[in-house]
Amino acid sequence: MRTAEIARKTKETDINVFVKLDGEGKVSVDTGIGFFDHMLTAYGVHSGIDMQINVTGDLDVDSHHTVEDTGIVLGQAISKAIGDKSGIARYGSAYIPMDEALGFCSLDISGRPFLVFNADFEGEKIGELDTCLVEEFFRAFAFNSGITLHISEIYGSNDHHICEALFKAVAHSFKIAISLNKSGEVLSTKGVL
Repeated sequence: MRTAEIARKTKETDINVFVKLDGEGKVSVDTGIGFFDHMLTAYGVHSGIDMQINVTGDLDVDSHHTVEDTGIVLGQAISKAIGDKSGIARYGSAYIPMDEALGFCSLDISGRPFLVFNADFEGEKIGELDTCLVEEFFRAFAFNSGITLHISEIYGSNDHHICEALFKAVAHSFKIAISLNKSGEVLSTKGVL
């Protein structure tokens, strides 16, 4: 069973994350930031991953530490659950529409973390989530999970729709990438990742 649980406590955040890659998309999220919870829930449901995420952060300061640190711990849990990357498809890509918005993601579970993020939000916030933190979350997630992650807003005008299309595009790409390949081996000419 591809599962992992990570706990991380700092002076800024106290985070517990559990993931089950071969789940049913059962998700329980509480970060204290409603829209962020909504996006993480969408990620779990659309990727098919069971996730439990509980975060206590210094929201009296702002939401930066909570969002970035959640990306760190979720990324670490995903990496641990994937293990040595043997037997997975490794690559995944998806276009996801959300009303007038279209989001795209292409990723490689390579062990070589990288983020390319192309999205322009009109407002400073979506609910209580600072829009500038969407990129920060994905950067922390990519670098702690060992994923090469390319995310793009193709077009859109509503920030909520754009952001949701991006999270769902990442989720569907990830679902493809963690699916099991026929050989059960690492998909690499090197034989390792």
